Amino acid sequence: MALGFIEVPFFSITALVADAAVKMSAVRLLGFETTGNENLLIRLEGDVAAIGAALATAEQRAEALGAKAITRCLANPDAAMSKLLNFPNAQNALYGGPDQFLPSDYPEPKDKIMSNKQEALGILETQGLTAILEATDAMLKSADVTLVGKEKIGAAYVTVIVKGDVAAVTAAVEAGAKAVGPLGKLIAAHVIARPHDDLVSLLPK
Repeated sequence: MALGFIEVPFFSITALVADAAVKMSAVRLLGFETTGNENLLIRLEGDVAAIGAALATAEQRAEALGAKAITRCLANPDAAMSKLLNFPNAQNALYGGPDQFLPSDYPEPKDKIMSNKQEALGILETQGLTAILEATDAMLKSADVTLVGKEKIGAAYVTVIVKGDVAAVTAAVEAGAKAVGPLGKLIAAHVIARPHDDLVSLLPK
């Protein structure tokens, strides 16, 4: 199996780019890895052709979002590469966020009731903690959405994710974006109407 790497800035853009890549091609999303600045690395697995298609889609999606994606396919990775890609996750003591975002961090509950309905995700990212807290309060008060969680990647970049039906999530994200105001810098505010299962698996349940 080949490996695909996509490096893009900000958690919000990373989530959108990863969602587009795995929807486009028969690849598996292995997770995200933080880099110590605003960039994150998306890791994919699949055959060479599928990885190539996913990387091309990722580049196009990133460009549409105003970002640049650095991509690479390792067609036949050396076995020793596994040590660099498979390592225990940890909370970064510097900024309080994880070093990686992995499906194994949030396993499916054993008593989960199967459902074909995938709720929409609302993703709002700011630079500044006060701004994201104000925005989150506005999102939760403005529409019937559920708080999924808060993620930090360093340099005061913080992302909050909510879920619900598309209309509610859209209204919530719009309200949250307006609430940021002068409290901080709004990095991104997006809605993923039908997120891929691989992306959802990286988030709290």
